[in-house]
Amino acid sequence: MAVSAAFGGSAEIGEARDLARDFLTSLQAVHGLPVSARAMGMVQLVVSELVTNARKYAPGPCLLTLEVADGAVQVSVWDSSITLPTVLAADPERIGQHGLELVMAVCETFCVQREPVGKRITAAVMLADDPGGDASGRQAM
Repeated sequence: MAVSAAFGGSAEIGEARDLARDFLTSLQAVHGLPVSARAMGMVQLVVSELVTNARKYAPGPCLLTLEVADGAVQVSVWDSSITLPTVLAADPERIGQHGLELVMAVCETFCVQREPVGKRITAAVMLADDPGGDASGRQAM
């Protein structure tokens, strides 16, 4: 189960979030997969942050793909820029530029890959809440 869409303008960031919400709602209603309220919010946050960064830092459109694999939603955003994102060190005094920090904190996995043209960022959010209560779905150490 997957869905993809191209986005070319900043006004479309809300449409990207809507696509994610509709996809997750369909997973529950049509396919019977569990989607926690946490997952619903986190996937929309990840989509918003990744599409915003693609629109802000890369020329041309970006491509968002949502796919279910191994109990998680893989959020993948391709853009045309070859510049890899920089995750800044945590700084509570800094205003802004915390998007990738947030994405990495709420996702089970986070990966950046160079493509023949541009790059692809993929992050996974668990669909169901972790029985151990970890909000990210990661296993406690």
